[in-house]
Amino acid sequence: MKSKLNLDPKVVDSARAHAANIAHDMQEFIDRHTTVSTERTILRLLGVDGVDDVDNPLPNVVVDQIKEAGALPTGVAYLIGNAVVQTGKTPQEIAEEMSAGKLEITKLPTCSQEEAAKALEPFINATFDRIDMQKAKREEYLKRIGEGPEPYLYVIVATGNIYEDVVQAQAAARQGADIIAVIRTTAQSLLDYVPYGPTTEGFGGTYATQENFRIMRKALDEVSEEVGRYIRLCNYSSGMCMPEIAAMGALERLDVMLNDAIYGILFRDINMQRTLVDQFMSRVIIGYCGIIFNSGEDNYLTTDDAIESAHTVTASQFINEQFAVLANIPENQMGLGHAFEMDPATEDGFLLELSQAIMAREIFPNARLKYMPPTKFMTGNIFRGHIQDALFNLVAIWSGQSLQLLGMLTEAIHTPHMHDRYLSIENAKYIFNNCKHIGDEVTFKEGGIIQSRAQEVLAKADALLADVEKDGLFHTIEQGKFGGVKRPFEGGHGLEGVCVKGANYFNPFIERFMDHE
Repeated sequence: MKSKLNLDPKVVDSARAHAANIAHDMQEFIDRHTTVSTERTILRLLGVDGVDDVDNPLPNVVVDQIKEAGALPTGVAYLIGNAVVQTGKTPQEIAEEMSAGKLEITKLPTCSQEEAAKALEPFINATFDRIDMQKAKREEYLKRIGEGPEPYLYVIVATGNIYEDVVQAQAAARQGADIIAVIRTTAQSLLDYVPYGPTTEGFGGTYATQENFRIMRKALDEVSEEVGRYIRLCNYSSGMCMPEIAAMGALERLDVMLNDAIYGILFRDINMQRTLVDQFMSRVIIGYCGIIFNSGEDNYLTTDDAIESAHTVTASQFINEQFAVLANIPENQMGLGHAFEMDPATEDGFLLELSQAIMAREIFPNARLKYMPPTKFMTGNIFRGHIQDALFNLVAIWSGQSLQLLGMLTEAIHTPHMHDRYLSIENAKYIFNNCKHIGDEVTFKEGGIIQSRAQEVLAKADALLADVEKDGLFHTIEQGKFGGVKRPFEGGHGLEGVCVKGANYFNPFIERFMDHE
């Protein structure tokens, strides 16, 4: 289809080629390394769950013991597989014995890598049976009761109490929401473990735990039946436990997960080596499970200027797309992020926002673009805020967004009340209905503001990607070229949890998760 923005396809191809080279360069680093969180993910997928007598999660107990014995480079798959061969016990029983101080798996006699891998097959098959059942259940819901139209109306709940979140989530679904995102409690991304069980206390959000996922999924399935459309569940597969939470999401049928290593590096100061290795493991899980991932480019514009730095968002979208390609994620599960964050006092700012949003859709025509609302320039003036959100909604329907995180008129004041959410949903539904086909009807002036802006941003993104390819992604982040935030290669949280893979290392899940259409 001809570009309404008159974008040069050669520039788009050039940017995509640079991004592919950047991702391949990173993948070589990723393939040589593992992390404590990736190893804990393997344990969870082998069926290890629960906590010890002081509430340490068993996956942490096992990996910590292996790390202290200097055996992390060998990896848990070989060590647990070998322990199954030597003891005849299940991975869960082995973890419990290690926790009780009855077993040191690094001191057992050793079998071959092939024997260890074969011993794990029944546990791997059981996990895939459970995940496949959840995928089939989602498909059954979509076929039987259907879903709302795109852009999906995406709203948040953030009470801190999972049971109160359920009340608010079901109310939002009845009001018209299509996706419920359970906001994660402040700073959980920096915990190097996943809390266990249901939680009722959180600040600015609710703990992401597997039991909380299960409780909310059950509640949304109930309200899906009631309202006659499938309601999707979103949470965060990011932070120090990025791949573990992806595994939990796979087991409990989450539909959308926020998942972006660069976001974690820039905005949570997680070590870049650690989180890029973890991102790959999380994304191969997400790809297999039919989960849409959301990347975090919108956040760049909260720390950097949206007009001057728009090209960094586009460049990062290209990189995230290519990381997703390497994890075998289909295009329709790529929820690439962008945002409506230009200063509303800017002359013709609406035209520039429209240009940016339509450019994202034209460059990534099959992606499930996730559009973020105005936040940086929201004030206590709820009336102006509601108008800003209305303009955001107009750009969204015009540019064919997929996931629309709705702005709240009280954005700068408090966590939204149920009636704030109702007004936001009403605003979006009104505009989406009245302007449903505006994108099909309107073309843009040749060489005008909208076309020229998009061409300029794309050219700058291509130039930035050429520089990143030359310098490497690690060095680029050290220089502060994304989000105006600099992070050191050996700084941040979690570096001590990274190691080079050893001779007997294998990860039995990567290939199996990658093997899908």
